[in-house]
Amino acid sequence: MAPHLAPIVVDNASSDGTGECVLARGAVELIANSENRGFAAAANQGFHAAVDRHAAELVLLFNPDAVLLTGIDELIEAGRQYGIAAGKLVDAGGAAQRGFTLARFPTPAALILELFGVNRLWPSNPVNRHYRYFDRDLGQPGPVDQPAGAFLMIRRDVWERLGGFDERFHPVWFEDVDFCRRAADSGIRIEYVPAVIASHEGGHSAGQIPRGCRALYWCVSLLRYAAKHFRAIGYRGVCAAVVLSSFPRMVAEMIVERSLTPVAAYSRIVRLAGLCLLSRQGLRHNVDRIS
Repeated sequence: MAPHLAPIVVDNASSDGTGECVLARGAVELIANSENRGFAAAANQGFHAAVDRHAAELVLLFNPDAVLLTGIDELIEAGRQYGIAAGKLVDAGGAAQRGFTLARFPTPAALILELFGVNRLWPSNPVNRHYRYFDRDLGQPGPVDQPAGAFLMIRRDVWERLGGFDERFHPVWFEDVDFCRRAADSGIRIEYVPAVIASHEGGHSAGQIPRGCRALYWCVSLLRYAAKHFRAIGYRGVCAAVVLSSFPRMVAEMIVERSLTPVAAYSRIVRLAGLCLLSRQGLRHNVDRIS
């Protein structure tokens, strides 16, 4: 949305009165979906509304659990100059959300360590340190790989050139990583502007997804990203890691939930990741069988 336009809110079939609250505020354009179309599709809807109805030059994607703490003039300037720009996300205490607000593009090794929980247990390991930009001063502006989609300004021609978010990343996860990867592959610079700040709660929408479904959706999106962007050996390594890591994660969730419910979700994850791993044909398309 351009600075002079009213905000556009896309409500993905919420049941908590969000739509009514938005309408009550006035001066806000509401797009109310009858079903949850996922983050990528909702973002594309909002973008098309801003461009088609309002001829917006720039669109600011902004999560509902974020609050602007500064003006956005510098973000607008960077968006116009480079095509994509991101501000800094901070927590309730004002500290930068290191590891979330910025990341480098994931490598197979980074995702494998993520799957086995190594990055959580040993966050300072060299692979994760590089992946999460722990070696970068988040107070300094400059080009970055992949800022979070929670606070991202995109120029219209860039969005149209890339075709928006890939809606196959459904309902959430890795759609912003994929978008930035495709932008970088197209020679588009993504600029980080830490002078523009927003507080961010984080995990609000994902936390409403049932735990078993959460694991399934995350693994599906992870495999889809790997299929699109990794070479065969890296893709197969990630597929194998999904299979092998599912067993300890399943047991851990069974203990936490004191239930056998996780068995069904992880059995499906293992079956589908195994299909991706074993197939010798259509390597990059097997993940499309996952729904």
